[in-house]
Amino acid sequence: MTASVFIDGGAGTTGLEIAERLAGRNDLRLIRLDEARRKDPAARREALNDADAVILCLPDAAAREAVALIDNPRTRVIDASTAHRVADGWTYGFPELEPDAAERVAAATRVSNPGCYPTGFLALVRPLVRAGLLDPATPLTVNATSGYSGGGKAMIAAFEDAQAPDATDTAFRLYALGLGHKHVSEMQRHAGLDRPPLFAPAVARTYRGMIVEVPLPDAPPLAEIRTALANAYAGRPLVRVASAEEADAMGLVTIERLAGTDALELFAFGNHGAGQARLVAVLDNLGKGAAGAAVQNLNLMLGLDELSGLKL
Repeated sequence: MTASVFIDGGAGTTGLEIAERLAGRNDLRLIRLDEARRKDPAARREALNDADAVILCLPDAAAREAVALIDNPRTRVIDASTAHRVADGWTYGFPELEPDAAERVAAATRVSNPGCYPTGFLALVRPLVRAGLLDPATPLTVNATSGYSGGGKAMIAAFEDAQAPDATDTAFRLYALGLGHKHVSEMQRHAGLDRPPLFAPAVARTYRGMIVEVPLPDAPPLAEIRTALANAYAGRPLVRVASAEEADAMGLVTIERLAGTDALELFAFGNHGAGQARLVAVLDNLGKGAAGAAVQNLNLMLGLDELSGLKL
């Protein structure tokens, strides 16, 4: 039986990326609203309730509103906004994060897609906390840089259109300087930390790609870190942990390394003498950080091949 899927907010960057991954599949049927009906509340309500699965690519308030419009127990929801990432009754949609996470996603009716930055941070930190290598009370810093597509249409225009109201020709910029970014609670909760990490995000002049780094000035032995990460993601095809030999031989890591894919790559670099480590995650902010993750969760929830439609 072909499952029906409605992308609410399908005209946005993430929605278009999801639709691209679903195009041409014979196991799914997209419900589409034309431009005239896309913002019509009655048409949206009908589409939300007719679909077997809904993916919300909306601002937080609109995502909550869309969920409230669903009045049947059958429609399953994936929310790509931040509205439900720490909400009760929602399953966190990171299938590799815990040993039983994929099974929980598959059984869920309400799944919250992880944020792009938290995906990299959690992939590095959660296995170490779970293995007892990182004390939950440890103060952590997250240094992270994304391609400008992560900011949506307005930021894309600012970087690409010289006539845009906030057009910029800068190569790199910091933001969230007040240290109150909405990703912080998501990182703390799903990593199992006692205190919020210090999150220092930035944007670079590249369309897509992301590097997330967690420095550890007083690190566990590097070999134990690498073993814990390798064990956590063994058999998970979308997450690759670099070997000690590969990491030790690398001289640099580029933000575009996994651009255009739905994969996630993890590195543990370190100075054995100083007892320091740099944990690094590389991903595409629009791939495993957004659309790729949503399609992976959709596949699991509908009982389909987990990797179908993904860019490996």
